[in-house]
Amino acid sequence: MIKIVNEIKQFVKEFDYSLLDPNLEDKGLYKVIENSNFLDFLKTITEIDVYSQDIAEEFKNEDAVTGLSSIKILKSALNHKSYFFLQNLSDLIFSFDEDKGAIWSDFAENVKEIDLADTKVLDLGLKSKAKSDYADLRDIYEKKNPHALYPTSSYRESYGYTLSTKNYQHIEAVMGLKTFTTLKVQHNTLDPDVPLLRDIYKSLKRCVCLVDQNVEDNFGDKITDYFAHHGIKLEKLVYRAMEIDKSYENVGKILGDFKQLGVSRNEPVLIMGGGVLADIGGFACALYHRNTPYVMLATSIVSGIDAGPSPRTCCDGHGYKNLFGAYHTPILCITDKSFFKTLEPGWLRHGVAEIIKMAVVKDIELFEALEEIGTDLLTSKFGTSNCIKGDEIDKGSDKILGLALKSYVASEYDNLYETHQCRPHAYGHTWSPGFEIKAGLLHGHAVSVGMGLGAYFSYINKWISSDQMHRIFKLISKFELSLWHDILLDDECVWGSQVKMVQKRGGNLSAPLPKGEIGKCGYLNEMSKQNLFKYIREYQAIVAKYPRQGKGIEPLCSDVGLEDPGTVYRNNEEKVIEKTNLN
Repeated sequence: MIKIVNEIKQFVKEFDYSLLDPNLEDKGLYKVIENSNFLDFLKTITEIDVYSQDIAEEFKNEDAVTGLSSIKILKSALNHKSYFFLQNLSDLIFSFDEDKGAIWSDFAENVKEIDLADTKVLDLGLKSKAKSDYADLRDIYEKKNPHALYPTSSYRESYGYTLSTKNYQHIEAVMGLKTFTTLKVQHNTLDPDVPLLRDIYKSLKRCVCLVDQNVEDNFGDKITDYFAHHGIKLEKLVYRAMEIDKSYENVGKILGDFKQLGVSRNEPVLIMGGGVLADIGGFACALYHRNTPYVMLATSIVSGIDAGPSPRTCCDGHGYKNLFGAYHTPILCITDKSFFKTLEPGWLRHGVAEIIKMAVVKDIELFEALEEIGTDLLTSKFGTSNCIKGDEIDKGSDKILGLALKSYVASEYDNLYETHQCRPHAYGHTWSPGFEIKAGLLHGHAVSVGMGLGAYFSYINKWISSDQMHRIFKLISKFELSLWHDILLDDECVWGSQVKMVQKRGGNLSAPLPKGEIGKCGYLNEMSKQNLFKYIREYQAIVAKYPRQGKGIEPLCSDVGLEDPGTVYRNNEEKVIEKTNLN
């Protein structure tokens, strides 16, 4: 098998850099296209399996992980506009050799200013002195490598095969999809000197941007100024995105906006907001053209380490959480804590629940980091308030965000389409979806109640010790999250939650719980109605000894200025009763 790292190093070493002379202008671009070393390298990166784990390991061993997204995009290099292609090529080379990468980057910036910037690499090749080579590539790739030639999107690739009986009356087909996501913990994304968004949208000449109303209120001018500074047309679509707005009606409105703006199926939409906008905006992108790429700029903790990178886009409906949805990952997810400084404590607190979730069942290092940093994480707003860049709280919060993000996607992405239910990231989400809306709880508090209850079930099953269980309780309580809500005494509601979850999980309960030790996961598959009610009341007595009798601070949506989603639940129940009486 080809060692792609060696090929890249050889190209970087042997390429004639005099061809990148800015004084050559468009002639310089043609000279690059015609160069034999360049053409050989182009064939290499368009013909290898860029999704191979072996190649990923090669890059990791070279400490060049930042170049992996670029080489995947370069798989379809022939279809790229020259500026976009050179931009990604310079990023790839930069991950191996910063000096040479900077030379290519400067060349890309020069090309951006000439008329050929929008000409595709293949079209340039067919007009160059090497036109016969590019024509041969085109003819070969039409049959053997169509993703490299005419991709619908540079961010995914399908594969499959079919076979049949000799009389063609029985046919079997297997199909699959390769896609990728890049995740970054980035500071101050809207600083004009940070090129991350510019590099995505400059060649497209515009950015269609879905923005949470709260984000627009606090950062609207910065968003506008960023794109104006880089000469990129901004199409801003502002949506209120409270929990009650997570409806298919709003998904439909977003789809209508996309149609009005003529969003292309290879044009990444930018979504800027929290968990609700991540869910409904991502769902709309999944539906539009059946698959439209999007970039997620997460402005809350929940969207930054959970809903933002999640492949599970969705909306609520008929009183149920996440009833409708599709699997659709962003091509890039940016977690930027600079947005956290405008969040009220209640929003920060509720977001931390999703970090604790991953710590308990996936990452003991993350759990210990949370124990060590404590509520300073909240009071400093993740190191964005009353802190100095580079101090302990700043570095500690970055570490926590990075660990949480890594733990989450490691659990989520090898089960992209939820084809099995061994899903550690569903800890705290087994019984809570059934009572969250009815109780009017913030999602994080509903999850923390579910986590506490799950830790007790784990203890009952002798999967963890009493000390481990209380260690989990203490961490949840320390961050002022809920261990208890009286909704747990609504037997019909809680049992109904379990019944619906078993249906949703293919006939299994498969409730993820800590097992063996904190940071490890097991799955509980049986819980009788009698034991469920019994254990809940035992759990109530234990957590009543914790601060606030186990209750969280500002646990309800209404406590942080949101409309009560419980009103939706109650209104739907009243409609059902009314309809039943009429019948």
